[in-house]
Amino acid sequence: MSKRRTVASRLGSAAMAAAHGYEEIDRQRSPTTGEAIAMHRLSTHIHSRKNSDESAGMSSTFSVDTPLMATAADLDQQRISIPSLDLEDSARDGSRGHTHADDLGSGGKKRGKARTEPLNPLDNSFKKAKYPANVVSNNKYNIITFLPIVLFEQFKFFFNLYFLLVALSQFVPQLRIGYLFTYVGPLVFVLAVTMAKEWHDDHARKKRDKEANSQRYTRVTADGPQVVPSAKIRVGDLVLIEKNQRVPADMLLLRTTESSGACFVRTDQLDGETDWKLRIAAPPTQKLHDNMDLFALHGSVYADAPHKDIYDFIGTLTIDSGLPDAADTVTVPLGAENTLWANTTLASGSAVGYVIYTGRDTRAAMNTGHAQTKVGILDSEVNRLSKILFVVTLALSLAMVALDGFKAVWYITLFRFLILLSSIIPISLRVNLDMGKSFYSMTIERDAEIPGSVVRNSMIPEELGRIEYCLTDKTGTLTRNEMELKRIHMGVMAYTLETSDEVTRHVRANLKDRVSAQADSPAASSAAAAASAAAATGLAVGHGKARRDMPQRVFDMVESLALCHNVTPAEESTAAASSDDAASMHDERLSVAVARPMSYQASSPDEIAIIKWTELVGVVLAERSLASITLRLDALIPEAQGGRGTAPTMVYDILHVFPFTSESKRMGIVVKSRLAGDIFFIQKGADSVMTRIVQYNDWLDEECGNMARDGLRTLVVGRKRLSKETYKRFEAAYQRAKVTVVGRADAIQHVVAEYLENDLELLGLTGVEDRLQDNVRATLELLGNAGIKVWMLTGDKVETATCVAVSAKLVRRDQLIHVIAGLRTAHEVNDALETLRTLSDCCLVIDGDSLQVTLDFFRDEFVQVAATLSAVVCCRCSPTQKADIVRLLQKFTRKRVLAVGDGGNDVSMIQAANVGVGLVGKEGKQASLAADFSINQFSFLARLLLWHGRNSYKRSAKLAQFVIHRGLIISIMQVVFSALFYFAPIALFQGMLLVGYTTVYTMAPVFSLVLDRDVTEDIALLYPELYAELTKGRSLSYKTFFTWLLISIYQGGALMMIALWLFDTEFIHVVSIAFTGLVLNELLMVALEIRTWHRWMIWSILGSLIIYIASIWVLPAYFDPSFI
Repeated sequence: MSKRRTVASRLGSAAMAAAHGYEEIDRQRSPTTGEAIAMHRLSTHIHSRKNSDESAGMSSTFSVDTPLMATAADLDQQRISIPSLDLEDSARDGSRGHTHADDLGSGGKKRGKARTEPLNPLDNSFKKAKYPANVVSNNKYNIITFLPIVLFEQFKFFFNLYFLLVALSQFVPQLRIGYLFTYVGPLVFVLAVTMAKEWHDDHARKKRDKEANSQRYTRVTADGPQVVPSAKIRVGDLVLIEKNQRVPADMLLLRTTESSGACFVRTDQLDGETDWKLRIAAPPTQKLHDNMDLFALHGSVYADAPHKDIYDFIGTLTIDSGLPDAADTVTVPLGAENTLWANTTLASGSAVGYVIYTGRDTRAAMNTGHAQTKVGILDSEVNRLSKILFVVTLALSLAMVALDGFKAVWYITLFRFLILLSSIIPISLRVNLDMGKSFYSMTIERDAEIPGSVVRNSMIPEELGRIEYCLTDKTGTLTRNEMELKRIHMGVMAYTLETSDEVTRHVRANLKDRVSAQADSPAASSAAAAASAAAATGLAVGHGKARRDMPQRVFDMVESLALCHNVTPAEESTAAASSDDAASMHDERLSVAVARPMSYQASSPDEIAIIKWTELVGVVLAERSLASITLRLDALIPEAQGGRGTAPTMVYDILHVFPFTSESKRMGIVVKSRLAGDIFFIQKGADSVMTRIVQYNDWLDEECGNMARDGLRTLVVGRKRLSKETYKRFEAAYQRAKVTVVGRADAIQHVVAEYLENDLELLGLTGVEDRLQDNVRATLELLGNAGIKVWMLTGDKVETATCVAVSAKLVRRDQLIHVIAGLRTAHEVNDALETLRTLSDCCLVIDGDSLQVTLDFFRDEFVQVAATLSAVVCCRCSPTQKADIVRLLQKFTRKRVLAVGDGGNDVSMIQAANVGVGLVGKEGKQASLAADFSINQFSFLARLLLWHGRNSYKRSAKLAQFVIHRGLIISIMQVVFSALFYFAPIALFQGMLLVGYTTVYTMAPVFSLVLDRDVTEDIALLYPELYAELTKGRSLSYKTFFTWLLISIYQGGALMMIALWLFDTEFIHVVSIAFTGLVLNELLMVALEIRTWHRWMIWSILGSLIIYIASIWVLPAYFDPSFI
């Protein structure tokens, strides 16, 4: 096997290095997958830049035939143009200008300022207080703020503040009633439990932060490499990042192991996109021989003030001295393509970066909201009811004092009555509710139907039963981001994945027929040569407008799909000849390659799906460079060999590439077969633009509609054969158009339309599906039937998001899709909103730029219209925009909003929502760790809401009402007792009776209500419409509260009157009779309210009754056994 060489060497890197002073980096190292990817992706962006420059009327400095490395050198020579390269696909649609507000942190704190720092670390003083430390900090407290903040969070609720005042009043002798611990004990217990939970949660956050801050990195110093933890990295440090290592801080890219200065990063934890992003090292530092030469440079680095926009950066690199080939000062402008943002991952090679932002100044930190304490709506409702109960307590106390005629020091009597009746607002309510929350959380985590679920915020499980809006990410949440070619239609025939073997047979038959035609040729003496000869005629035989047999038509379609794309094979064929070798034997037979599995990389996953399909049917993309494409014909391998062995390869020269843009909605390529010399223009694109380009047909529109209704992303494929004379005329006209001064873009488009984009032969139509997560359609249907409006917020483009919305059944089959995209002015947005108001039922699809303008000028108008729609799809959303939409919905609708996502870019949205759900997926665990609830897949959400949410809310509502009833009834009995005994503020029940009533006698039966359920699990999931009733909050409302208030007044008064009627001669007898009736009444009420009996309910009621009977003899001071 020949030694594998890098793409750079095949394309003449040695000649380029001699001409421009580039040095080979790490000459002895083995080439990596990233090199092949980097070379091609750089070439693709150069093609994109060339065409966009021509369209914009700028003179292009790149030649189609220029080798890749020479092009990289041109980039070096024309440094000014580097920052303007559109190196990120998402930057075109997702870029946002930042405002002054973006530079402010929470509370308006200034994030940071523009900075100019020495390039050489030896010239840097590293002032410690100048910039924030490079630490990840998600904790809410520190040793100083823990107690004050926790106490504030607790006592800002009237409920807790009231009991604090009651407990403090017992330290005043004139107000003391009964034992001190009966008032102070419950409050201390509640606070202790709350603080313990908060400490535990915050300790877990600190532990995760410590792990992140302790990750080891290599700092490049003048004394050699130095391993330091992430927290020790400072602004001005030089840090070496290895392949697959997370970037610890925002850095400028100075050097890479790719001789072109290119590298790739994965940004899924920053923007949610899984495709790789190209980054370019600063040319002056990339040309240095090794990393240690950086310490010979003297200059400075300027970076603009930190802000949230991950697609925008303004900086300069100034080198005053130290460059071997420059005598004067060199200044290089820097853009976002020269940066490595924190939380991204280096995907190819290794790189040396200069740290410019650390800690809270990084883009990742500024796009991540800080964790806030979330309060459930049930807690807020209980807090409001407690205020009403306080008014009732105050009114009863005033009535008692007034009826007594405001005698003597009546205000002391008033306070004593307030304390006597304080059980109307029971402190045990907080204890029971918190214990209930913990039980619901445990139930969720132990549910075998949703394995792996984790409750990270046990304070809001009831919120799961009140959700009205669900905002979800797309990639990794609804979809697997695994594209799959589901269908190919060729007019008279259609093929699916299940019939791909039939496509393979057609391809093989087509090639074997050509082998037979070459049987008399001397080349047919070897099977490989015969196959190569057959392959060589692949673009030369039988093409044109004439009708062809099916095997040939199928092969033409497969061959065109394998050539027209922007995909790079991640592994090189070890047996195939290099591009240079192939170029040197233009008239010779092509090489034979060993058949083996391939992996691919591209900016768009749907292109990878198409190439994987061509590989499946026997035409494999073996190699891709700026100048050529190599295909391997695995279909010719005998079936008996099981796909193993050698296969001939076919090489095509790339003459022109017309990249896909959101404006053109199509991609084209001009290729030339090296052996046959035939030239073809192949194009694929959206049906809306390809319909007028391809030849007339009577099936395209119908099939496009069918595929679109099935949620498939369609691409129309066409091809046109160009004679040598036609291509020469096109090339001459194209070159003339390129040098046109006025109207260059129109001139170029006119040439392309005249010579290429007309009368294309329609080869077929492809349908690609973004594979959904398991049971996504059923889950979305359940949520919709439950009355939950689902919004999809994604960083993907409009077309992709729309197809996924249709595929996932987020959009009904008969529902109108209204698209708002490309709006730039307030006037355009206003007109679009007016149109939207006239549409009664539709799915709104809006892109990021239009959304930003809408939020800036028509925030209230937009949410007023959008909130009524059953489905909304927001495309090209930044992390900050996702969080803004959540807060906007909360503010306008006053409804509960749930956000679900799986990537680091979803953290802000998850933290801003009333309930945040994180998925553990391919993009890591960052969203899962920041969420309130963590699940393994989206389909678990239905059970989490419809079953666990229902139970948590209904049970807590019933539990709260019973605890309030339990406090009200004993207070009413106290009022009746005091009224009959001369309005004296004397306690009816004291000491152990008062404590035992809310604990050992009634607590277990009342708390057993957390096991109750109003419907079965099957019914709750079968009829999701039942969930819609929960969102109205009728289980705990003012109506139910006043109903229980009247019941308590009636029962308390009746029990007290019966006790007095049975009163003998001793006061203790009144207490015994009244308390016995009180306990029995509470146990009976629990039994009557239970809808579904559980064995623990029975045991709790019987156990409490037995304990009460036993206490009659254990507590003789409160009971008279002889009387009983």
